[in-house]
Amino acid sequence: MLYQQIQSNKRRTVVLLLIFFVLVALVGAAVGYLLLGSLETGVIAAIVIGAIYTLIMVSNSTNVVMAMNNGHEIKNAEQAPELWHTVEDMAMVARVPMPRVFIINDDSPNAFATGNNPEHAAVAATTGLLKIMNRSELEGVIGHEMSHVRNYDIRISTIALALSAAITLLTNIGGNWWFWGSGDRRRDDDRNGGGGLQVLLLVFSILMMVLAPLAAAAIQMAISRNREYLADAGSAELTRNPQGLISALRKLGSAQPMKDVDPSSAALYISNPLKNKEHLFDTHPPLEERIARLEKM
Repeated sequence: MLYQQIQSNKRRTVVLLLIFFVLVALVGAAVGYLLLGSLETGVIAAIVIGAIYTLIMVSNSTNVVMAMNNGHEIKNAEQAPELWHTVEDMAMVARVPMPRVFIINDDSPNAFATGNNPEHAAVAATTGLLKIMNRSELEGVIGHEMSHVRNYDIRISTIALALSAAITLLTNIGGNWWFWGSGDRRRDDDRNGGGGLQVLLLVFSILMMVLAPLAAAAIQMAISRNREYLADAGSAELTRNPQGLISALRKLGSAQPMKDVDPSSAALYISNPLKNKEHLFDTHPPLEERIARLEKM
């Protein structure tokens, strides 16, 4: 079962990469038309930028993601004994290398794992999580994160994060140019009688500026929701105590939003750190549903 899950996640990584480049190419075409009047130039530039961005994220995901979320690394057990030993124990049970360990200074309880593979993984927990969780609950949370590491979910999450960030960057460039820098070109097009094709291209470009971030959010939602259920089940398997994670999830359900979380990293956390009231693009399943599934184990 584990081998099949890992192979499935590897295949999904390939599919996600293809979707990444398709979306980046479409947004590049839109930005290229708005800035330069050239779809082709925009596509080529966007693919180059996207490839570089993805390579950087995949090769250095831990440092990038931890910097985005203000995580600081602990190097030994003396700095945070309970967290360090819990991560060490869960890594041993999951049969993965000991990941790097980070702490985020935030009173809201939460945690996440990141990295490219189990050999280059990291786990982060907030100070709020360490304050309110007992040993059994902390094991449940860390077991959840170790399941993400073991199943290669962290690689999928890294690519999804790169997708979201790259789309946001490109749409910001296109949107800012449209409002502040493209007035002269639009007037030239009007004087030259742009015609129906130019109108269609303009509509396409504007729609891409609006819809591409939503598409990225939808992809993150689809990936994250399924893997959260799998990681919950994995935690119960590793700890042999689903009640620990059930109790932890109940505490997480009453938590306040994190104060300084990077929104593009929200899907990485064990529970939604933003606590927004909109559910259309939630990256996490409802905690009640996750608890109900664990109670049936």
